[in-house]
Amino acid sequence: MRRPPAAAVSLPLLALTLAACGDDDGAAGASGDRPHVVVTTNVLGDVVTDLVGDEAAVEVIMPPGTAPHEFQASAQQVATLRDADVLITNGAGFEEGLTESIEAAEQDGVPTFSAIDAVDTLHLDGDGGTDPHFFTDPARMAAAAQGITDFLVDEVPALDTPAFADQARATFDELRTLDGEVEQTLSAVPPDRRTLVTNHEVFGYFADRYGFEVVGAVIPAGTTQAEPSAGQLTELARTIEEQHVPAIFVETSSPTGLADALADEVGDVDVVELFSESLGDEGSGAETYAGMMRTNAGRIAAALAGG
Repeated sequence: MRRPPAAAVSLPLLALTLAACGDDDGAAGASGDRPHVVVTTNVLGDVVTDLVGDEAAVEVIMPPGTAPHEFQASAQQVATLRDADVLITNGAGFEEGLTESIEAAEQDGVPTFSAIDAVDTLHLDGDGGTDPHFFTDPARMAAAAQGITDFLVDEVPALDTPAFADQARATFDELRTLDGEVEQTLSAVPPDRRTLVTNHEVFGYFADRYGFEVVGAVIPAGTTQAEPSAGQLTELARTIEEQHVPAIFVETSSPTGLADALADEVGDVDVVELFSESLGDEGSGAETYAGMMRTNAGRIAAALAGG
């Protein structure tokens, strides 16, 4: 990680009180004197908020519970993207409905960083494209956080400070600790039960990190906007029966009708909701990225560890 120069100048203390003040005219209006960092997804938004602490104002476009592949920005949100000091995206086509708005912001000169560019990527089985769901692996999220930190220091001189460097290091440590906690929770699942069937191809990085095998997806693609054929569903039902898969894991932010119907057809299969692409509302246990990962690990372990 780049070390900040010893003579770096801290932000004025007054900036810490101005986040909610000002008008609607550009970045200064959105964040006072602090840098205005805009993040597309709420999962990344939570991590970026931890990274910058009080050193910048973070604005997140997608609210909790959003299906990110299908999200469409309002006119005000499009303006927010274009008025940002810097923009952080997931990348790899994850924010399908925001593609044109992100491109417009880049054309306006907004420095933009795709977090997935900082991690070792996997390919989707369904179409061979890059799997955008790196955030299901906290170790890769830590790598993304490092890339975001370097980007912010390069593009926002006000963040090249010891305070920001300390805050970022604390976030890296928290993500590494989270990785260990998830691994410990999942240790309850024996090797012969580490098989996953998901609603769509969303847990490839999770499986890669923690030694699971994804044996099928209801929607065999990296987006919930695709549709499976009858033949694909029949084949998946056969796989579930032959491998004695006890659960189908679905997203809280996407419809579960196909998974429910498949579970009913096979019989003796649970449908378990996970917070895979979006944080949850208050009280859900998934209000933060760390909470989301702990909740998911607990539900996966509970569904797969028994008998």
